[in-house]
Amino acid sequence: MSILFTNIKELLQVREHTNEPLRGKEMDDLPSIKNAYLWLEDGLIKDYGSMDDFLPHPAEEVYDCTDKIITPGYVDSHTHLVFAATREREFEDRIHGLTYEEIAARGGGILNSAASLEKMTEDELYEQARLRLDNVVAQGTTAIEIKSGYGLSVESELKILRVISRLKKSGTSNNCIIPIKATFLGAHAFPVKYKENREGYIKLIIEEMLPKIAEEQLADYVDVFCEKNYFTVDEMLRIIEAGSAYGLKSKVHVNQFTSLGAIDAAVKAGAVSVDHLEVMGNEDFTALSGAKTIATALPSCSFFLGLDYAPVNEMIDQNVAVSLASDYNPGSTPSGNLNFVFSLACIKMRMTPQRAFNALTVNAAHALEVHDELGSITIGKRANLMVFKNIDGIAALPYNFGQVIIDQVVVDGEFI
Repeated sequence: MSILFTNIKELLQVREHTNEPLRGKEMDDLPSIKNAYLWLEDGLIKDYGSMDDFLPHPAEEVYDCTDKIITPGYVDSHTHLVFAATREREFEDRIHGLTYEEIAARGGGILNSAASLEKMTEDELYEQARLRLDNVVAQGTTAIEIKSGYGLSVESELKILRVISRLKKSGTSNNCIIPIKATFLGAHAFPVKYKENREGYIKLIIEEMLPKIAEEQLADYVDVFCEKNYFTVDEMLRIIEAGSAYGLKSKVHVNQFTSLGAIDAAVKAGAVSVDHLEVMGNEDFTALSGAKTIATALPSCSFFLGLDYAPVNEMIDQNVAVSLASDYNPGSTPSGNLNFVFSLACIKMRMTPQRAFNALTVNAAHALEVHDELGSITIGKRANLMVFKNIDGIAALPYNFGQVIIDQVVVDGEFI
């Protein structure tokens, strides 16, 4: 199937190469072509340019895109989309003044989600997750990472990862298949039965969970929640080293509430990304400056929990590669809407629309290691796109906060 879009008002995020993530002043540049054409063939970008230079292209379908803007789709590199139940009670608890840590200390939070998930069958979990996937794709997410971590037992962690594997193959309810990466997050919290036996649970992760996950090829990454009252830096390193032995790279939760030295340790261990980063010390900026590790901020989590926002502009000024993601989960971010993340990044984190869009596309694709196929309008990449009409430019997306103003989403060259 070949498709030709002509007379595009503006074709945004046009880049010849995206071999490296964007840093520093590169984050301010959002290259585009006005009055453009875009030619797709077999789900890939084959050609693009100015209508002034347009030559006839053989296409089975031709669309006049006068007054329309086309961009690459969003990439969401941090979600917990597979979960069993929402947590409205805890939402009310926070309104009454309890903190995230206080709720967790009395058996809420992650442990609450794990208890709910244990009771749910794989098929039930899959059907719920597929509906959530439908929703985020309709909102412009065209590649996604999904973590386990709400199981905290061998059986339940495998159940979540098997659901993610099914989603990879089946896609949305209308069989739209987007790239999905699976992350094993057994080290999300210590289960109640291991509260006084931390070493026992870490051994369960390393000696039982990881071998079974590797045998079934259920994960692409390993993750650890390294935080006060959760996993220490040394424990994090043990687990990601064990995952590495099975070919799993690391993407880790760090610096949500405290700075423990986890960023420097994760960067030295070769982590693909370090995520959250609401609390940053000078040594954390130094560790990330110029590093290959992507710094992923999660502004929807800060919004929902009332936390500080990650200091992304300071990171960018210090040569850190910054991305943005949703953190979609039932406890701290019950939304996978990256349009809202875009708005928060501009309104609360003071990112320019150009910086935020680069963080949601090119750099997010690096955080998910799909930069060779997604994140920009580049010849040879997959045609995962967003189409907008009746807007003047990229600033319209964050300006219209709380809304989805996307006219159409395209995945592999097909309208969904």
